[in-house]
Amino acid sequence: MSADLSNPIFQDVDKARAYLEAQRWPNGPTCPHCGNADPDAIRALKGKAHRPGVYQCNACREQFTVTVGTVFERSKIPLNKWLLATHLMCSSKKGISAHQLHRMLGITYKTAWFMAHRIREAMREDVATAGPLGGEGKVVEADETYFGKTDIQPKTRTSGKPFSKGGRRGPTGKRAVVGLVERGGKVRTFHVEKATKESVREILVQNASRKSTLHTDESKLYVETGKEFDAHHSVRHSAGEYARGDVHSNTIEGVFSVFKRGMRGVYQHCGEAHLHRYLTEFDFRYNRRTALGMSDRERTDDALKGIEGKRLTYRRIGEASIC
Repeated sequence: MSADLSNPIFQDVDKARAYLEAQRWPNGPTCPHCGNADPDAIRALKGKAHRPGVYQCNACREQFTVTVGTVFERSKIPLNKWLLATHLMCSSKKGISAHQLHRMLGITYKTAWFMAHRIREAMREDVATAGPLGGEGKVVEADETYFGKTDIQPKTRTSGKPFSKGGRRGPTGKRAVVGLVERGGKVRTFHVEKATKESVREILVQNASRKSTLHTDESKLYVETGKEFDAHHSVRHSAGEYARGDVHSNTIEGVFSVFKRGMRGVYQHCGEAHLHRYLTEFDFRYNRRTALGMSDRERTDDALKGIEGKRLTYRRIGEASIC
């Protein structure tokens, strides 16, 4: 798939369906109902009463299309528009707004907004199977940042930042985001209700190998947890120190910079209930960035591979996810 928006898979629903089938079923159709992949037991229904792309499994007698069992299921939006929306989200470093998708795809804003969230669901990676960041001889950088105002009133929510650089108090009523990045590798970011020693430690020990060297700033959040890693080095931002040899947290700072520029310049507003989905989107693109040898096509194909086994309905889309 080229970056040319005139590519037939973005213009023709039949070519889009054939492309998606090749991505999801490289060895031929597989029944999403019973898992049958025997080509002799699956047939394409080509009668006048059937729409294009319908198959029937002779093992369980169920009918299906390539979108069944995916985030695209039960959508009336043509598949070519789904592929174009996925490509645009995967190839735009700071994202693309639902208003822009609505204009480019010729659909309503509400539909574009829902599509974007379903594509973000496809971008969601299984952390449990991906394994920890870092490892022996590798550096993991950790930091926290604060973005936007919390939707929860101060009466029911304490300060988002009890202590930070040099022990000073931080912003109250801000949304806290904790980020970990393997230097030269992948990133994981998490929205937490409150950045504390306990919440930060839980994220670190669950997502980073303790054989790693941990690099942070001077925040007290990492002092005790840092002792559990092979080594812990920090820089003193409060003293104007941002690097000491190869000790720095500039990589994770750069990740946060792209995220904030995208959220302020492209998306402009994000309800707290949806923040984890936007973090997923930015993580997905960073983990498949050009510096790691990934092209826009490969990034889009990875997102299309991620549609399987996931569903996102209007009812579920408003559910918050705070670590």
